[in-house]
Amino acid sequence: MGNTASIAVQCSRTGSAGCSVRRVASIIHTVSPHGVVPQSLPDVTNPLATMSFLNTQSAKTNYRFGSVEYDLGSRTFIMGILNVTPDSFSDGGKFVDAQQAVARAEEMVREGADFVDIGGESTKPGSDPLPLEKELKRVIPVIERLVKVTPIPISIDTYKSEVADAALTAGASIVNDISGLTFDPRMGSVVARHRASVVLMHIKGTPKTMQQSPVYHDVVKEVSMFLSRQAVIAREAGITQIIIDPGIGFGKLLEHNLQLLRNLDQLSKLGYPLMVGTSRKSFIGKVLDLPVEDRIEGTAATVTSAVLRGANVVRVHDVKEMMRVARMADVLKSDQKAEWES
Repeated sequence: MGNTASIAVQCSRTGSAGCSVRRVASIIHTVSPHGVVPQSLPDVTNPLATMSFLNTQSAKTNYRFGSVEYDLGSRTFIMGILNVTPDSFSDGGKFVDAQQAVARAEEMVREGADFVDIGGESTKPGSDPLPLEKELKRVIPVIERLVKVTPIPISIDTYKSEVADAALTAGASIVNDISGLTFDPRMGSVVARHRASVVLMHIKGTPKTMQQSPVYHDVVKEVSMFLSRQAVIAREAGITQIIIDPGIGFGKLLEHNLQLLRNLDQLSKLGYPLMVGTSRKSFIGKVLDLPVEDRIEGTAATVTSAVLRGANVVRVHDVKEMMRVARMADVLKSDQKAEWES
C-alpha cells in the first residue's frame, strides 16, 4: 500500500487529539498514485447518456428541499445522522424511541445541521436486510413528528421504494439510497413522483457481503463511472436534484477509501453536488487503532480534507464539532476576503 506504511508510526496517548488529526491528514494528503485525471465519462456509444452527462457539467447547486432552498456551492452543508436502529455501528440503540429521536434531531439543528438523515436499517458490514414493516415502524413516526417542529430538510436513508414512498409522504424531501438506485428498480420513479431529491451512493456488493475482499482495478475511475451512469438513470426517471456520494466504507478496503478521499476533486467534476460520509468509520479506526467512540479527531481530519477537495455536504454524527471544522475548512478553501478582514 505504498506510503500507508506511515500508519505504523506510533503516537503517545497523551495529547492524542492533535496526534490523531495529523496522522490521518498526512495519510490522506499523500500524493495520489493516479496522477492522471480518471476517465469518468459515460459510454460514448450511448448518445443519450453522453448528452445527459455533458448537460450536467455546468453544475447546478441551487436546490430546493420543500420550503427550504440552499445554494450547495456557497459553503459546506452539514447532514446530521439519526439512526433509529438498535444495531448501527456507532450509535445503535440510542434513539430507538421516537421522542428521543426527535429530541436528538432538534439538538442537531441547534448545533448547525442543515439536513437530518433518518435511517431505520443498519447497513454496517455484515448486516442482514431488515423486513419492510420493521423499517417503516421505526422511521415514519419520527418523520411525522419532526416535520411539525422544524423546517430543516429531512432525508430518509433507505434503498426500499416502499419506505421512500411512505417517508416522502410523511414529509421527507430527500432519499439517501446507498445502492444508487440499483437495489430497487422502482426507487427512481418514486423519487420523481414526489419531486424529491436523491443521494446516489456507490456500493460494491450488499451490506452483507461488501467487505468480503472487494477488488478494483482503479477505484476512482470505477466509482466515477458508476455515479455518472446512475445519475443519467436518475435524470431519465425524472429526478432533477441529484447529489452523489462515493460511498466511503461501502465495499472498500482502507486503501480504496484513502484513494477516493485523495481524489474527491475528480468526483466533484462530474457536475453534481458531492456528499461525503466518513464519520467514525472503521478505516479511521484502522489508521489510528481506536474504537468507534474515539474517532472524532480522525473524522475531523477527513472532513477537512473532503471540504478542501470539493465536498458540498458532509454527513456526520458529531454535528457541533464537524460544523466548526467545516466552517474553518471553508475559510481555508475560499479565495474571498473573510468578513472579519474587511
